[in-house]
Amino acid sequence: MWAAVGPAWGENAAFLDARGIGMTERMLELAGPRPGDRVLELACGPGSVGLAAAELVRPNGKVVMSDLVPEMLAIAEARIDGTPNVSTRILDLEEIDEPDGTYDVVLCRDGLMLAPDPVRAAREIRRVLRPGGRAAVAVWGPRARNPWLGVVFDVVGKHLGTTMPPPGVPNAFSLDDPERLAGVLTGGGLADVSVEEVQVSQVVASADEWWQRSSSLAGSLVQLLAALPASDARALRARAIEAVSSYRTEAGLEFPGVALVAYGRSE
Repeated sequence: MWAAVGPAWGENAAFLDARGIGMTERMLELAGPRPGDRVLELACGPGSVGLAAAELVRPNGKVVMSDLVPEMLAIAEARIDGTPNVSTRILDLEEIDEPDGTYDVVLCRDGLMLAPDPVRAAREIRRVLRPGGRAAVAVWGPRARNPWLGVVFDVVGKHLGTTMPPPGVPNAFSLDDPERLAGVLTGGGLADVSVEEVQVSQVVASADEWWQRSSSLAGSLVQLLAALPASDARALRARAIEAVSSYRTEAGLEFPGVALVAYGRSE
């Protein structure tokens, strides 16, 4: 599924950087990478967080950007552009193929909520941290407060007469409750866990741009939408665009959004 959307994520890497800058900055503030640290980014996608961390750990620190999906990791590899202290690895965040206590900092943006067993993933994060190591993760907050994606799921679900995403399937909003997210990290053995909200508003030039981008980046929807008859696809797009009409401004469409950023440390 994620391999199929790799090209779209690569084309939109700069947009994803800009949209997530508030999350990235707060994650780095909380985890505090510093010169000489070893940093691991999990589920890196285009590598936005790892590349930002690389600036903070120079001259002797190292950053490993990792993803389970080779097509996603290739995007990050292409963006390293000769940065000497960054490397890449294929790693599963639920079974991190690294020795215990390898890293000073672990970072994961937009990935933990997609893990089938997020507590297991948190346990792995704690395991690869050295004593006193820090972790920061970011996930999307409540669906109702993120209409840029929630509306897509609503419209597609209504059109198909089903719940989207299907119940029990990890998705962007699987960890949208602060208490649940904190419980995942503490359940994984991390200490001093905190969770806070970060506002993530975004402006797009037009409804067409929003629909095209959203429907091409959402891994769980891309193949489903591609299989629709052309007439159904056009009708669905029209309904979606009408559903976001209230977000129109002089600049285009302005969507509110909220992420949850969590911190924990290894004792």
